[in-house]
Formats: sequence, structure tokens, C-alpha cells
Amino acid sequence: MSTDEPSDTGTAHGHEHHDVEGPGYPTPAAMRTESGREKTAFVMAPRVGMDSDKADFVGVVDVDPDSETYSEIVDTLEMPNRGDELHHFGWNSCSSSCHTEGLQRDHLIVPGQRSSRIHVLDASDPRNPEIERVIEPEEVFEYDLSAPHTVHCVPGGKIVISMLGNADGELPGGFLQLDQEDFSIDGHWEADRGDVEMQYDYWYQPRHGVMLSTEWAAPKTYYPGFDFDDVEAGNYGDSIHIWDWESREHRETLTFGEEGLIPLEIRMLHNPEATEGYVGAALSSNIIRFWERNDGAWDWEKVIDIEEREHPDWEMPVPGLVTDTLISLDDQYLFFSNWLHGDCRMYDISDTGNPRLVDQIWAGGNFGDRQEVQGTEIRGAPQMLQLSRDGRRLYWTTSLFSSWDNQFYPDIAEEGSLMMKADVYPEKGRMELDEDFLVDFGDAPGGPARAHEIRWPGGDCTSDVWQ
Repeated sequence: MSTDEPSDTGTAHGHEHHDVEGPGYPTPAAMRTESGREKTAFVMAPRVGMDSDKADFVGVVDVDPDSETYSEIVDTLEMPNRGDELHHFGWNSCSSSCHTEGLQRDHLIVPGQRSSRIHVLDASDPRNPEIERVIEPEEVFEYDLSAPHTVHCVPGGKIVISMLGNADGELPGGFLQLDQEDFSIDGHWEADRGDVEMQYDYWYQPRHGVMLSTEWAAPKTYYPGFDFDDVEAGNYGDSIHIWDWESREHRETLTFGEEGLIPLEIRMLHNPEATEGYVGAALSSNIIRFWERNDGAWDWEKVIDIEEREHPDWEMPVPGLVTDTLISLDDQYLFFSNWLHGDCRMYDISDTGNPRLVDQIWAGGNFGDRQEVQGTEIRGAPQMLQLSRDGRRLYWTTSLFSSWDNQFYPDIAEEGSLMMKADVYPEKGRMELDEDFLVDFGDAPGGPARAHEIRWPGGDCTSDVWQ
């Protein structure tokens, strides 16, 4: 069901209409239709693994076509230390807090993947964010956690961050909880993790009291780069985990085996009544659909399979490497990137069990038929995605992770990566590369940088969750 259709159960839950003005939107449809066009973008820009001795920064990119600085980096906020590897980030509050009076979506929580340092940025001026507080690694290690990844604001005045390793960079990881008001560390979110050791991304549906998490590997496994011996040794994940959101206990594991090696980004439908979604298995290069059965247990099926391709420079067939996925706010389209092949795909998911490929853009990568834009060679390939709230502009960056970049696309280490854009026509199920938009992070102030995750001031389809 499209999120544009009225939800009777939503009204019953009191989440369609309410009197309190919170920091988000009461429904996905309200965000999609009432929020206005994005004007600026926050973009993570790590410099780890490059010749530069500069620190990582948070870049502000002008995405307003009426602006004189359109498609330029208009501000950079360098971190106070080197070597953080800024990666994923999130808000202090979002649409899950739409009933909470007094909160503002005005702080970004910006972790360093390698340093385990967590930065709190005052982003109330979207063109001039400032560092307000830094949680040093030693404060995180006290909880025997490291390598922060996904940041979600959650109901109840808290922020939860998935942590991929223990204090030594080994397994198990867990979840770190921060207070939404003063950003102090509360401790672990989980009360009982059972046998779960690996972490990566997570998503939750508060209306159904459930959270689902995915797996990458121990930080000490993936930090140096990809090694196929680690796959054969079982050092990479192949499962997702279902947690009880209220009791914070692990309930169930879905193991995919060869069909789901390295399940990374997980997205549930935005409709808060839905108990299904998709996860992209990077190495297996599949999209796996998961859902809650009528008996309360969870099930899964492979719904999209990206075939490996032969390449003259590779000794083995090249997997697509599905590294990011997202769902439009109306739950009509699924987008994902194949970082090694070099394409970005758009699927109609009106029939969730039978996704239908409607369009595909090739740009960079090992097989892309377009290798330059505006005379600039595309370094890398579509990787981290972000869709405009109205579903009409798809942006992506081309860097994955420093050591993996340097292994598969070494030009990024020398010249930085790119941010690109496609115009999306949802009525026709079509995308078209915008060749007038290109942000070259090789020209960033202070020297080249990688470009990674993208967020909009005001929220987006990969960070907001509805009650």
C-alpha cells in the first residue's frame, strides 16, 4: 500500500493527526509532499588512506539550481583529529519524535568508523554547522564497543548507534545509546544479544515493537581491505537479526548462507503498518525481501539476483557488490547501487514480492559505458544513495570505504571521489543522468577527499522512521 493512502490503523494509533509540533512529519506522505525541495546537502568527506595530512570533514553542498553556487561545496567543517574515517551519521531527532514538544532536528551525530570518536554538530544553520561536543574514543571503549556505524534517533529521548566491534576491534559488537538532550552515553541499548556477534546497519518499526540488524564483520577483518580468504573462513556475515524493540532482547536470526553474504543496508517500508522490507547482500549481489508471517515468525526470499560478469582484468567473475539500497517515501520504488559493476538500478516494488526493473544508469565502475562527466573521469561508481523527499532527484557518491576504495578504485585515493545526480520521473518509472551536476571532491578545500553518505537538512528517506 502506498504511504499516500490514508491509514485507518494509523489514526487509531494517534499518529496521523496530533496537536504537538515535533521535529519531523506525522506521515511519510507529509514529508514527501510538504517538506519542499532540498537546498543544501551534508556530505561525509573522509581523507583516511590518502596522501593528505588533513582531517576528515563534513561538507555542505549547494543543491539549489537557482543558486550561484549550485553543485559546489560551500562550507567544510574539519574534524579536530585525523584518522576518524567519517562514514555514516544521523540526527538527534526525526519523525519518530513528531509527538514530542520542544525537540528540534538541529544536531548531527557524526561518528568516526576507525577512531570510534563521536562528534556532535550544531547544524541549526545548514550552511554553517559547528562542532558542539566530541565524545572521545576512551569514553566509548569503557562500554567494550568500537566502530560506530548507523545512527538513528528513537522515541523516548534517545539516540542508538550500531557498533561493529568490541574495544579491541574484535567481535562481538553491540548498540550504544546516547541521551537526546545532553548527548551523554547511557550504555548498551541491548539487554540480551543472545548469540549475535556481528553488526552493521539496523532499522526499526516502533508500531510493531521490532528492530532488525545486519552484519558486516569484525573491524579488524574489514579495516585492511577485502580478502577472499576471510569469506572462506566465515569471517563475513550472512544473517539478519530480529530484536524485540521493547525488551531489547534478540528474538530470531534469519541466515541466508551463500544467497546473502555480507548483508549491509536494511530498509523497511516507510508505512508504519508494514512489517516487511529489503536488505542488499553486497558480496552475493542479491536483494533479499524479509517479512513477518502471520504466526509472528519472520521469513525471507531472494527477489533480485545480480549476475556476476567476466572482466579481462579480473581472475574471477566480478560481482555487482550491492552496497546501498533505499526506498522512496511513497514505498513505490527501490533503488540500489552495484559498486563494482558501475550501475544504479530502479525497481517498481508495488508488488513487494516481485520487484520489476524499470530503469538503470551506468556511470563509472568496471562496466559502465559512461566513464566521464563534464570532462571529469568518474572515479569509483554509484555507491551511497540519497533520494529527494519528493522522489524526483537521486544523488549518489562514489566512495565506499578507504581501504576498499584503494583496492578496487585506487584513483580515488589520489584524486578524491565524486557526487553525482539523476533526475527521476516516478510517473514514467524512468531516470536520467543530470550531466550538469557534478561535485568533485578532488577539488575540496584543503585537498582531495572521499565523498560518502548524504543527508538533507529536514530529514530523508534513509534516516526518518514513523511511529
